Amino acid sequence: MANLISVERATLVYGTNHVLDEVSLGVNTGARIGVVGRNGGGKSTLMKVLGAVTEPDAGRITRAGGTTVGMLTQADTLDPEATVRDSVLGDVPEHVWAGDPRIRDVIDGLLGGLDAAAMGGWDSTIGPKSGGERRRLALAKVLVDNPTVLLLDEPTNHLDVEGVAWLADHLVKHRASPDNAVVTITHDRWFLDAVSTLTWEVVDGRVEMYEGGYAAYVLAKAERERIAQVTAERRNNLLRKELAWLRRGAPARTSKPKFRIDAANALIADEPAPRDGVELMKFATTRLGKDVIDLLNATVEVGGRTLLDGITWQLAPGDRVGIVGVNGAGKSTLLRALAGTQPLTSGKRKEGVTVKVGYLTQEVRELDQMRDWRVIEAIEDVRTTTVLDGKDVSASQLAKRLGFSGGRQQSRVGDLSGGERRRLQILRILLDEPNVLFLDEPTNDLDIETLTQLEDLLDGWAGTLLVVSHDRYLLERIADRQVALLGDGRVRELPGGVEQYLELRAAAQAQPSRATSVGPAPSATSAGSSEAANGAPAPSAADVREARKTMAKIEKQLQRLAEKEERLHAAMADAAADHAKALELNNDLRAIVDEREVLELEWLEAADIAG
Repeated sequence: MANLISVERATLVYGTNHVLDEVSLGVNTGARIGVVGRNGGGKSTLMKVLGAVTEPDAGRITRAGGTTVGMLTQADTLDPEATVRDSVLGDVPEHVWAGDPRIRDVIDGLLGGLDAAAMGGWDSTIGPKSGGERRRLALAKVLVDNPTVLLLDEPTNHLDVEGVAWLADHLVKHRASPDNAVVTITHDRWFLDAVSTLTWEVVDGRVEMYEGGYAAYVLAKAERERIAQVTAERRNNLLRKELAWLRRGAPARTSKPKFRIDAANALIADEPAPRDGVELMKFATTRLGKDVIDLLNATVEVGGRTLLDGITWQLAPGDRVGIVGVNGAGKSTLLRALAGTQPLTSGKRKEGVTVKVGYLTQEVRELDQMRDWRVIEAIEDVRTTTVLDGKDVSASQLAKRLGFSGGRQQSRVGDLSGGERRRLQILRILLDEPNVLFLDEPTNDLDIETLTQLEDLLDGWAGTLLVVSHDRYLLERIADRQVALLGDGRVRELPGGVEQYLELRAAAQAQPSRATSVGPAPSATSAGSSEAANGAPAPSAADVREARKTMAKIEKQLQRLAEKEERLHAAMADAAADHAKALELNNDLRAIVDEREVLELEWLEAADIAG
């Protein structure tokens, strides 16, 4: 295993902040490294040092002979006057890139095929394209170039769930050879787990290294913290003994041997300073009644395109739903329609009397009007005090607990980083104490630590939750079920979760003629749906109504099975010492699993008829 890039005692100081403090590490051949850490902690700076974009103040960076480095930064560096062809392929002849399976995979995955249909064609210019399209083009360019060391700074930004899954598969297949390496900064934990064989955490100017992806990193870090806690407890016990000894009366203190005082000082010399951590609290919510929000046969048309087509959806108290779909399928439109901010072309929206909606949008535009305000003023604008754990807490105390400590509370909102603005936005929404929460791409600009704190908050939150996200880990972590918008204006349940969504998308791409009406995965299609695909008449309105009734009936049965399964798991935990009882309960559990699989198959068949 050869070393491609070596960093020896690299130090980089911005002002009084040691972003890198005598860091030593290496990028070896065959390595796939994920980089994590708090926003502003130095991840991008480390990446720039590896890519020779930034030189450290001290230390040495060496690269093996013949090593090429390609870097995807968060900045937009594409020439607006260039064409898609020039930006992605450069002067590579067509017969070369068209005959290279690796390059074709990139073009299919990011640009929509050999004609670059998703980008408006090879000869279209970069200038008019959206930020998301330009980001995809920059990613495609660095993947096509295929450098020895590939440095990716937040490559999943602007990619949907399908795009993230494709990128992970591409990197594993094409960056697993022993002569290259990839280093990627990401907050997408599913992506980190799927790609990384090594995880670096940038914290307090150091780089801590962990074997494996996110799951292994969490386990290893927990073990390190457990050991540190044991060490700290031992240290604290000794400290108490030493301090008690030192404080035994004024005359005794003056006559203590110096070596005893030195021993006490040595014990506290390595005691770390209190950490300025992010802590999200469990805010009180207004009690939610039986009726929440209903959409009844709702249709939304925007610019002559139907984004939602006759949707009927009744949100219940305590619902926790994750929403996935391709970019432009109407996910944000669905949230706005439910929130009442998007006018319906037809249909009705009903809202319960006690409903109080909190809506986290993708943008932070609501903060633009307070760009010149101080952070503390933006918080006090919602509420000056709130009650947490039975105690009155001031806005300043809340700001400190959310990471806005000291002088940062006096900073202008317009001067905050993207992650800080997102944190401020979340705090303002939660301070308003909603009982229905809509989150549209909440992972944007948030680091992993803040995300885990947000998830912990939502675990104990008693309201109704809808979240739109391309972060597969987040969706599976906080939502009880997932639904999909596949671009046909309809909402589809996903009993199989995100994995089923990817199967549906793959089936749609394999059968272009059915792309506007995607059914279940091929393994779940019924005989009736096969006949329809072969030219049989479409289901009648009566068949569709009956199918929808069947779906509703099955969903209730699945809910009852889920509750029964949860009780069985609890009973099995209680009967762990009783082998016979545990075996009996396990047989009952197997029967439930078998029954659920049959019901899910029936649901998929009915969904195929219902369209």
